[in-house]
Amino acid sequence: MNRIKNVFEKKQKGLLNVYFTAGYPSLHDTVPLIKSLTQAGADLIEIGMPFSDPLADGPVIQASSTAALQNGMNMRVLFRQLEGIRNEVPETPILLMGYLNPVMQFGVENFCREAAEAGVDGVILPDLPLDDYVAEYQEMFRRFNLRPVFLITPQTAPERIRRIDELTDSFLYLVSGPGTTGGANTQAEGVQEAYFERIEAMNLRNPRLIGFGIGDKASFQRACEYAEGAIIGSALIRALEGTDDAPAAAARFVQSVLK
Repeated sequence: MNRIKNVFEKKQKGLLNVYFTAGYPSLHDTVPLIKSLTQAGADLIEIGMPFSDPLADGPVIQASSTAALQNGMNMRVLFRQLEGIRNEVPETPILLMGYLNPVMQFGVENFCREAAEAGVDGVILPDLPLDDYVAEYQEMFRRFNLRPVFLITPQTAPERIRRIDELTDSFLYLVSGPGTTGGANTQAEGVQEAYFERIEAMNLRNPRLIGFGIGDKASFQRACEYAEGAIIGSALIRALEGTDDAPAAAARFVQSVLK
C-alpha cells in the first residue's frame, strides 16, 4: 500500500502536511496529536525525531527537540508509542523526519524495520546525501516499503531535481527559500514565484509540497497556488507552547489554517 500516493490521488490540491516533534510538549502527546491532527483535517502527518543538532531547523523546532529529549523521547520510545497507530489512523500517511546520525546509531536496518512495522510510510532525512542513499540504503528502503522524501531548494540544479524525482514515489519537498524552518521568507516574492514556476514547468512525475515559512491560512493558500499543498511545522509548535491540552490546541491550529 502506498498511502502517500493514495492521498494525492484523492485530493489533488490544498493538501496540508503538519509537522510536530515527538515527545513535545509532553512525552506521551505523540499519539493523541496524530489522532487530533488527522481528525482536524491534516492530510499527512510528519513526526520529528528529536535530535540535539537539527541543522535544517530553526529555533522553534530546535527548542521543541531539546524539550522532547529532556522529556525522555528517543527512537525506541517513539516506535513503542507508534505500535498500533494504524488501528487509530488507517489511511493517513505518516512520515518520520530527522537526521542521519541518530538513525545510524539506532542501526539503519533496525530503523527501517521498526518504522515499517509501525506503519510509517516515508522518511525525510535532510542530511542524507543522495549518492549515499542510492549506494547504501535504496534497496533497504524498498524492502521495507519506506519512501524517501528529498528536499529541493531554489539552488538545486535541474539535473539533480530530475534525479530526485526518479528516486522516489512519494512527493517532492520544495524549500520555499533560504534559511531554516520557521523563519520569515526573505526571498523577494517575484523570485520565489519564478522558482515555483520553474519547478512546475519541469513536469515532474511526483507531486510537490512547499515548506519552510508557511505558518497560517494566507501563506498556506499562497503556497497551494504553486504546488499540491504545503508543510507547516514551526507555527504548530508555537501553538503547542504552554498549553495544557496539546491535542485540542493542535486541532484549533489546523482548523485556523483550513477553515
